[in-house]
Amino acid sequence: MTQINAYVGFNGECRKAMEFYQECIGGELIFQTVGESPIANQCPEAMKGHVLHSSLTKGPLLLMATDMVGPDGFIKGNNVALSLNCSSEEEINTFYSKLSAGGKIFDPLKPSFWGSLFGCFTDKFGINWMLNYDMNLKN
Repeated sequence: MTQINAYVGFNGECRKAMEFYQECIGGELIFQTVGESPIANQCPEAMKGHVLHSSLTKGPLLLMATDMVGPDGFIKGNNVALSLNCSSEEEINTFYSKLSAGGKIFDPLKPSFWGSLFGCFTDKFGINWMLNYDMNLKN
């Protein structure tokens, strides 16, 4: 099922923020640090403890977050993206092509180390998008 979720950037405070949200909302909280990921050796040693990806799940609620920042750095206001989880390869290609038209692409649509097609961009209205299709769910 296609779904949009919030994805928030915290620039070093992701663990603290997500633990706070878990205290407030409840649910299951998971973290993956830069040091635990396949990109660990591509990043400076100081980043190894930063959160690459986290998710807080409670029923249908899903909040995702990271310490990673885009190429323009961290600016309050650019730290929230819409994460669009697509239900097919055709759908992600269509959405990516249409939504990114006239915008600024940061990460072209391509296979990721976590087994998904993934790409991110800012659309022509300044909204940050992250599109993901889990290739293990092929129809």
